[in-house]
Amino acid sequence: MNESIRVREVRAVFPDGTNEVMPTAAALRRAQELGLDLVLIAPTAVPPVAKAVDFGHYQYEQKKKQHDAKKKQHVVQVKEIKFRPNTDDHDYDFKKNHAIRFLQEGNRVKAVVQFRGREIAHADLGKKLLMRFAEDLTTYGTVEGVPRLEGRNAHILISPTKAAAPKPASGGEKSQAPRPSQAPPSPQTPPSQA
Repeated sequence: MNESIRVREVRAVFPDGTNEVMPTAAALRRAQELGLDLVLIAPTAVPPVAKAVDFGHYQYEQKKKQHDAKKKQHVVQVKEIKFRPNTDDHDYDFKKNHAIRFLQEGNRVKAVVQFRGREIAHADLGKKLLMRFAEDLTTYGTVEGVPRLEGRNAHILISPTKAAAPKPASGGEKSQAPRPSQAPPSPQTPPSQA
């Protein structure tokens, strides 16, 4: 910026739309006459591009662009769901529904079967449970590899499919109040007996 620009000549861009290759000192003088700063925008170009701008406003615009870009990103998380080799069907369904929700939100799911004590002797039950889990989620995600046994845990990783990927939230998608024309009917009082 300004005097810290060390190149001999730059392609100077001014607010009125003109741009020309000129010595750095001349471009700096012209920018100061306009009450602006000379900022190096593309230092790797030949010749480097410098723009006459209000530096405070320029920084504000750059931060705003970075903030908007960061807001549109979706960070993929790995959600872990834990089972035991003898997990009951109701508990299995409950955890499967959680996994479906995680995949629809665009997150990856790591299903883990924990073995305690002598349960490790029946590692095949844990692997069968993981394979059943993977088959139940094939419409929502794709399985990465086969169930692996590491220590006292067997696990499998499931990634969301493109169809189950999250849809961008448009702010006000929460439940809406009924319109006046669609208001629920008022409760009628029964006729009194006299």
